[in-house]
Amino acid sequence: MKKLINNPQNVVAESLRGFGLAHPEHVRVNEDPLFVSRAGGAVQGKVGLVSGGGSGHEPLHAGYVGVGMLDAAVPGPMFTSPTPEPILEATKAADGGAGVLHIVKNYTGDVLNFETAAELAEAEDITVKAVIVNDDVAVEDSLYTAGRRGVAGTVLVEKIAGAAAERGDDLDAVAAVAQKVIDNVRSMGVALSACTVPHAGKPSFDLEEDEIEIGIGIHGEPGRHRIAMADADEITERLLTPVLEDLKVSDGEEVLLFVNGMGGTPLSELYVVYNHARDLLDQRGLKVTRSLVGNYITSLEMQGASVTVLRLDADLTALWDAPVDTPALRRGL
Repeated sequence: MKKLINNPQNVVAESLRGFGLAHPEHVRVNEDPLFVSRAGGAVQGKVGLVSGGGSGHEPLHAGYVGVGMLDAAVPGPMFTSPTPEPILEATKAADGGAGVLHIVKNYTGDVLNFETAAELAEAEDITVKAVIVNDDVAVEDSLYTAGRRGVAGTVLVEKIAGAAAERGDDLDAVAAVAQKVIDNVRSMGVALSACTVPHAGKPSFDLEEDEIEIGIGIHGEPGRHRIAMADADEITERLLTPVLEDLKVSDGEEVLLFVNGMGGTPLSELYVVYNHARDLLDQRGLKVTRSLVGNYITSLEMQGASVTVLRLDADLTALWDAPVDTPALRRGL
C-alpha cells in the first residue's frame, strides 16, 4: 500500500484540518466532535441542510458545504457512519431557526445515527426532517443497506435541495424538492479495480486482471455480476440500460446526465463513457439538457465510474442552474 498518509488512524482528522485551512472562505472545521460547517455560521431564516457519512468519498460531503448546497457535513471514519454526537452538533450549527433537513444515504448505520441525532435535536427544539437517498439500481439489499444504496444521486439531491433552501423555501418545501429528486434519479456503477482503506492495508475485494464488477457500491460492496473486461461502450450500455429501465423515462423527456468517477479513473475515460451514454440517450429520444462529468463522489482510489440520470422539469432545471459556491462545485457566482 502506497498512500500519502501518516498514521492510518489519523487520516480523516488530518485531511479535514487541511481542507479547512485550504478553504477558509467556504468552511469551518470543528475538530471535536468532527464536522464541517458553513463559514460565517447558519443563515438566519434559511432552512439548514446537513449530510454526512463515512469518509473516503471526497469531495462528498464536506466539499459541498457552502452557498447553494450544504450548511454542514459530518465525516465519519473511512467507510463508516459518523456517530449521533457530531451529527447533532452539525445540526445545531446549521440551524438558522427555519428547521434543518438531513440528507441521508441509505446505509443502515447512516440512517440509524441520523435518526438518533434528529431525535436529540428535536429535544433541543430544532425541527428536523430527513430524506433517504436510494438511487442505486444495482441491488435491493447489500452488506450495508436495507433496500437500495445511496450513491451518486446524492450530489444532485444536495445541489437542488440546497438551491431551494437558498431561495427561501420552507422546510416542508425543501424536503419535498429533495424527495422529488430522489424519486426521479437512478444510478449504477462499475469497478475496474478495488480501493484500499488505509487502516485495512489491503484491497477491499479481489478482481482478476481481466475482470470487472458491474453494479459495485461505493464501499466496494458486491454488484449485480462480475464479467470479463469489455470496451467502454459495452460497459456504458450495461450501466445505462438498467438505469433507464428502472426510471421509465419516455421519449421527449428532458434529463440530466451525470458520469461520475470513482477516484482512480482519468477524466478522459469519463468523457468516453459520457460520449456513448449521450448517444444512447439520443437514440431513445431523450433530451439531455444538463450534464455533469467528473469525480464528485468517489471510493478512495477505486478505478471505475457510475452513470446517473435525473428526470428534469422546469423547477428542477432552474434549481440545478441556481448559483452555487462550495469548494468542490462552483457556478454562477
